[in-house]
Amino acid sequence: MRKLLTTSLLCTALVSFSAQAETPMASANVINNAGNSIGKIDIQQGPEGILMHVNLKDLPAGKHGFHIHSVGDCSDHDHFKNASGHVRESDQLHGLLNPNGPELGDLPNLIVPENGNVEIELYADELELVSHDGEVEEETLLDADGSAFMIHADPDDHVTQPIGGAGARIACGVIKKINQ
Repeated sequence: MRKLLTTSLLCTALVSFSAQAETPMASANVINNAGNSIGKIDIQQGPEGILMHVNLKDLPAGKHGFHIHSVGDCSDHDHFKNASGHVRESDQLHGLLNPNGPELGDLPNLIVPENGNVEIELYADELELVSHDGEVEEETLLDADGSAFMIHADPDDHVTQPIGGAGARIACGVIKKINQ
């Protein structure tokens, strides 16, 4: 009986570990306009969306627009324009509060305290790192041209087009798959 129980527990643990190891995961090293690292964002795909663990430092205090952009390129540190616009479907408008929105890449503002550090978990139920069959498709964050997190200088009002009045791009992080 003891041998059967030990074997059952071992099989359960292996199945659990195998299922966890197959969960798509990614990470983004976030840099500022000087190209210096200010932290990272870890992403784990859930059954319906992605869970993001944001851990950043050295940001200006206050509210900052926070989005996911459609191209994974933060190489132009001055303005991060290579990251293109927000991840979106063709008929979506910007803004979490917009009746014709939101875009897929719209996220709540980051609210940064005086010390410049922010740590928070967010869940976006419409986004995927890869499709549920494990394929990287055009509408997933790890598609051919990738995706990037973007932090803006000002708050996003969640309605105004095209970026909610969020202003300049002050930090960017390319989303990269973590090989497990």
